[in-house]
Amino acid sequence: MHEEPTLRPGKLGPGTRIGSYEIVSALGAGGMGEVWRARDTELQRDVAIKVVPHELADDEAVLRRFRREARMLAAVNHPHIATIHAVEEADAVRFIVMELLEGETLQARLERGALPMDEALEIARQTAEALEAAHDRGLVHRDLKPANVFLTTGSRVKVLDFGIAKDVAAKRGKDEVTRASTSLTMSGTLLGTAPYMSPEQTRGMSIDVRTDIWAFGCVLYEMLTGRRAFAGRHVSETMAAILKEEPDWSLLPPETPALVTSLLRRCLRKDPDRRLHHIADARIEIDEATAPDPREPDVLAAAASEDRAAPLWRNVALALGAVVLVLGGYLLGRTRTPAAPEVWNTRQITRGPAIESQASLDPAGQFIVYTSNEHGNLDIYWQLVEGENVQNLTDDSEADDLQPAISPDGSTIAFRSERSGGGL
Repeated sequence: MHEEPTLRPGKLGPGTRIGSYEIVSALGAGGMGEVWRARDTELQRDVAIKVVPHELADDEAVLRRFRREARMLAAVNHPHIATIHAVEEADAVRFIVMELLEGETLQARLERGALPMDEALEIARQTAEALEAAHDRGLVHRDLKPANVFLTTGSRVKVLDFGIAKDVAAKRGKDEVTRASTSLTMSGTLLGTAPYMSPEQTRGMSIDVRTDIWAFGCVLYEMLTGRRAFAGRHVSETMAAILKEEPDWSLLPPETPALVTSLLRRCLRKDPDRRLHHIADARIEIDEATAPDPREPDVLAAAASEDRAAPLWRNVALALGAVVLVLGGYLLGRTRTPAAPEVWNTRQITRGPAIESQASLDPAGQFIVYTSNEHGNLDIYWQLVEGENVQNLTDDSEADDLQPAISPDGSTIAFRSERSGGGL
């Protein structure tokens, strides 16, 4: 008589059964447990099941949060987040039942090298949509990395392990380090995968959605360059790089749109208060960078990156004051009658919270550049005349950037950079 393979505690393998699920093959393993391909014998469909680590199986507090987080994630119901079907317990095993995905992880794809620009930006856009949906529901991933971004055979991105690692790992040992593939996951006081952890994560501080935005920037940088933004020979070196170093911006492909370069810099600012605050803004920037608008990236290219030097004009004057730009003759037209004085139409263009000054209008009347002290020192800002797409072009915390001027053909922006102590 044929006997089905029996399940021993903590042991799974092809042919064994957990409740109504029959294990088919292993899909992967990591610090959060094993993932298996299985057959749902009741609904006659293939699924993926993720088994709760054996050492946490009897921790009721962990399991309560585990189930609650799974219910919240299931409620997101977004096309770019892997669907959870159920959280179950059978034969002394706790596990999650998820949709089965066909394809490969972004990590596996990156092992073949950097991605083409259009492919990388499309993956980034879909990933941003997934994060946006989760953030709107109050969920923070905390461990976004290439291994948790799945590329299906239908060219659709699925973000995996959303929010689950946060609750389950919280009960692990304070100094435990779990190895999963080539990445390092820290748990206890530190939670995340070392090369993608934000500075506040490495310090064990409280975190919010801006941590996901940092990790998103790390993943996008890696897709474009084939290199990690922050790396070291071991965890401590990697964390030191996160806290003290900048990514090698020169590795970005020459064809990287200026908007994307600016987006990366804003995602990877070490101070979370200066970092991009909403992942929806990243999605919008990517949409604009890939839109058929040839003028805007060319205009920004001269000043959006520190890696592209702009000529310095040696004007010394510094004017401070609120910017209310008088552009009637150039923007809205001016009306004139023989018997009446000139009438100018005026409109406020900028609406930032800081002092904005030294504005310059491009010859075609499409955009302006000006200075602002929104972040303490003076930076050069760019925006459309209609008040849209505000960009901080210089973002230099060590110098005041002054006197922006636009070339006659509108292709180059020049400015003066004044270092502390009077240097140029």
